[in-house]
Amino acid sequence: MSTPTPSAPSTGYAPVRPLDVTGTAPIPFARLVSVELRKMWDTRAGLWLLGSIVVVTAAFMLIFFFVADSSDRVFDNFIAFAATPQGFLLPVLGILLVTQEWGQRTAMVTFALEPSRAKVVSAKVVAALVFGAAAFVAALLLAAVFTAVGGASGGFEGVDAWLFGLFFLLQLLTIIQGLAYGLLLLNSPAAIVTFFVAPIASSIIFNVVPALRDAAPWLDLGTAQQPLFELGGGDSLTGEQWAQLGTTTLVWILIPFALGLVRVLRAELK
Repeated sequence: MSTPTPSAPSTGYAPVRPLDVTGTAPIPFARLVSVELRKMWDTRAGLWLLGSIVVVTAAFMLIFFFVADSSDRVFDNFIAFAATPQGFLLPVLGILLVTQEWGQRTAMVTFALEPSRAKVVSAKVVAALVFGAAAFVAALLLAAVFTAVGGASGGFEGVDAWLFGLFFLLQLLTIIQGLAYGLLLLNSPAAIVTFFVAPIASSIIFNVVPALRDAAPWLDLGTAQQPLFELGGGDSLTGEQWAQLGTTTLVWILIPFALGLVRVLRAELK
């Protein structure tokens, strides 16, 4: 006679079934970009920063409007004055796009909803470029208003589209540099301080040490970008100057960005 096999005691719980998400559609990239854009203006710091970019740009143009001779109140000059405040503030915007995730401890939620960290970083890059383009358009509109009010003879004549393209290039380079430092350090104060201190220290060292002066255009970002501020009247960069700009961009922007991306992809979420 066979002995009956005892059945497992009932626990009172239904068996656990695996969650099948294979049929769930991935989050569209455009939606990720829109979320990153909203993160910037939905926070108090981001909203103040976006407003400051426009207000400070207008303030610089207003100062130039009152101190310049009437003949100098032309469109090109107003655009040139817009480059300084935006060159300082746009990188901070790029930094905050990255670091606010880690400073406010929302990275776990973000990467839980979208597990692909590279896709999230790509959305942040596109959002930063959108903000950079918007700041450029705002500068153009403000310059047009001040030029019209200034009443300079031929204020809109001789507008050099090439120079505007270089101005826009500088905007994009600086905001990508801010993103790179944000990715690399994942801390707002550290990234902002590094962004402002490191290039200044580099320029001082390369210009003070005689043995390094010849290498400055190839390794110091400020020295390589200086010819961009000196162009005018149809001038263009030489092949060597483009090579120097590309080399310093690689050293100061692209390599830090790549290292920062690797850090984000491997960072432990807490």
